[in-house]
Amino acid sequence: MNLLLIVIAIIAVVMLLTGGLIQSLQFLLWVGIVLAIIAVILFLVRSISGRKSV
Repeated sequence: MNLLLIVIAIIAVVMLLTGGLIQSLQFLLWVGIVLAIIAVILFLVRSISGRKSV
C-alpha cells in the first residue's frame, strides 16, 4: 500500500507539472489533481484505520 501511494503521488506531481507547463495538455492538470486527492484519501484512511501493511 505504501508503494502504491508513492507511485500515485509521483504520477500526480508529474501530471500537475506537465499540465501546468503545456497548455494543450491542460486535462493532465485535472488528472493530476484527482490522483493527488486519491493519494491523500488513501493515506488518511490508512493512517486513521491504524492498519500497517508490509
